[in-house]
Amino acid sequence: MGFWGLTAIGFSNIVGSGWLFAALYAAQTAGPAALLSWIGAGVLCALVALVMVELGASRPEGGGTARWPLYASGRLVGTMIGWSVLLSVGGTAAEISAIMQYAAHYLPWVYDGHTLTAAGLGVALGLSIVLTGLNWFAVRVFARLNNVVSVFKIVVPLVTVVALFASGFHSGRLTAHGGFAPYGYAACLSALAGGGIVYSVNGFQAPLDFSGEARNPRRTVPASVLAGIVLAVLMYLALQLAFLFTVPDSLLGHGWKGVDFDSPFGQLALLLNLQWLSSLLYADAVLSPGGSAYVGVAIDARHTYALAKNGLLPRPVMRVDPHRGIPHRALALNLAVIVVFLLPFGGWQNIVSVMGDMYLLIYGASAVAAGVFRAAPGARTTGWVPGLRWIAPVSFVIASEFVYWSGWHDLRLALPLVLAGLPLFLLLRRDPATGARSLGDELRDGAWLVAYLAVLTLLSWLGSFKGSDRLPAPYDSLTVAVVAIAVFWWAVRSGVRHLAGSAPAEPA
Repeated sequence: MGFWGLTAIGFSNIVGSGWLFAALYAAQTAGPAALLSWIGAGVLCALVALVMVELGASRPEGGGTARWPLYASGRLVGTMIGWSVLLSVGGTAAEISAIMQYAAHYLPWVYDGHTLTAAGLGVALGLSIVLTGLNWFAVRVFARLNNVVSVFKIVVPLVTVVALFASGFHSGRLTAHGGFAPYGYAACLSALAGGGIVYSVNGFQAPLDFSGEARNPRRTVPASVLAGIVLAVLMYLALQLAFLFTVPDSLLGHGWKGVDFDSPFGQLALLLNLQWLSSLLYADAVLSPGGSAYVGVAIDARHTYALAKNGLLPRPVMRVDPHRGIPHRALALNLAVIVVFLLPFGGWQNIVSVMGDMYLLIYGASAVAAGVFRAAPGARTTGWVPGLRWIAPVSFVIASEFVYWSGWHDLRLALPLVLAGLPLFLLLRRDPATGARSLGDELRDGAWLVAYLAVLTLLSWLGSFKGSDRLPAPYDSLTVAVVAIAVFWWAVRSGVRHLAGSAPAEPA
């Protein structure tokens, strides 16, 4: 594969259900300032992508995001980040929720307000089973259909932008109705996770999975990953602008917070008398999230396999069907996680708010792993990414800020969920007789992550992002930056010490 082939893979993998919803929720949260949120998310993902390119080049492995923290920082960090990776399977629930919200246009009984009805939940569970079944039995058939789905995922958003702008253009929208930042510039930071922006830009690492089939991978893989991010962010910016400039004035009487759609672009197209576009959007609302969910189920099965390899899950989960080459037990476990996220959350925004924080914590752990492998004596590095010495800590700090900016309302749920990995570590910890390090060493190696999550939770409660405002802006964000820098270097030192004290052989 060449540069453009890999770029197309990255771009298509990024574009899922996010384009159907994020423009609305970002506008509700930040108004026109949401445009800055998309640019900020692109910068973060570019930095994290470079970190993952180096990790993928120096330590290529399926499910690497679950394995690298274990190698670099020990079993405590590996368990807690692995737990986050397992929870991130809930992202597939967001794709299913997207299908359901657009399907409500034809099946109004599936939603009651913004919550799935009992019948709607039954349909959503049925979709989850179908997607799992496609991976269980009919992978080859659906893989061919997925090529057609990928075309829709690219063409339909572009057609939507052109059609909306052609239907009517309300000038002055970037400054009217409260100004460019009607809810303050801090709101465009909250929109990163709460508006679904980080979730929407996730998936940029896909070209790494094809590095073995790339021509001149040292040059084409990093370039294609970054190009995929740039193209996706440009498309999302175009969609955001189309939404901002074409929403009818009659809906803006209460500002951008008052704009409310269950299926944003589909309903907007109907309001603008674009019935043909609305029909296309409602069809694509099944195809695009369905295609992303299918790919997500397949990728999540690899991550779950890697978690069993780490020892976080029982080893029988690693069993691969000898006839089909598919990890059936991993697929079944992922289905259970998807169902858990559908039950209490229901709506797309509620799911992706938590998923955004999960992704950001996984990004941060990858940055630490890159710093450890670079600093450890005799560690394997490829030098694919120049400037990794500063890229890794900067990406960790930015990821920490994005987590904090998502706000207390989301973090009070997301961070305790991750901290639940601590008792899980103690429960699953191997007996020292099997060759594992002592409990004291393991706790010392991973103490930075527990402290980091606890301090972030405390700062979120104290801070100005839906917290108690005892620590006002901008001092709260400055405090998070200082804490993140200190934690990063603590984590790198702990990781180097862990590698020095570990057995030469890496975990099986």
